Amino acid sequence: MRGPRVAGGPPVTRIDFYVDADDRLRVACRLAAKAVSQNLRVLVYAPDGDTATAVDRLMWTTPAIGFLPHVVAGHRLTAETPVVIARGAEDAPHDEVLVNLAAEWPPAFARFQRLVEIVSRDEDDKRAARGRYRFYRDRGYEIHTHNLATTAGAN
Repeated sequence: MRGPRVAGGPPVTRIDFYVDADDRLRVACRLAAKAVSQNLRVLVYAPDGDTATAVDRLMWTTPAIGFLPHVVAGHRLTAETPVVIARGAEDAPHDEVLVNLAAEWPPAFARFQRLVEIVSRDEDDKRAARGRYRFYRDRGYEIHTHNLATTAGAN
């Protein structure tokens, strides 16, 4: 769901920061699975090849007794698959949920209804997340923060 409209304009991207994550990739998989269960489509933005490969592998076993339907961008089933792992966000087959696994804000994030940022306990990751937070805040986006350490079973 997009956020409120600004002065009669188009809806604004809703931005959610999930902080204090034990494992960013596992949290990304859980949040993607939750979105899919709500009939939403997800683009996982992972411009780093190692991260993209790791999240792809993890989605084969998340949830532990199931399978999260996903493909890597460019696959012939990209348009029909609920979760797409991409190294670029510009050519996304939808505009619903964008999960950012990059250190910087993703390109074209504003075309999505919702942007999800996941922040681990690592100091470098926190520092990069603070920069993204400021970037979004300074542009007038409303930001919602969720502390995973205080949410039972979220990590």
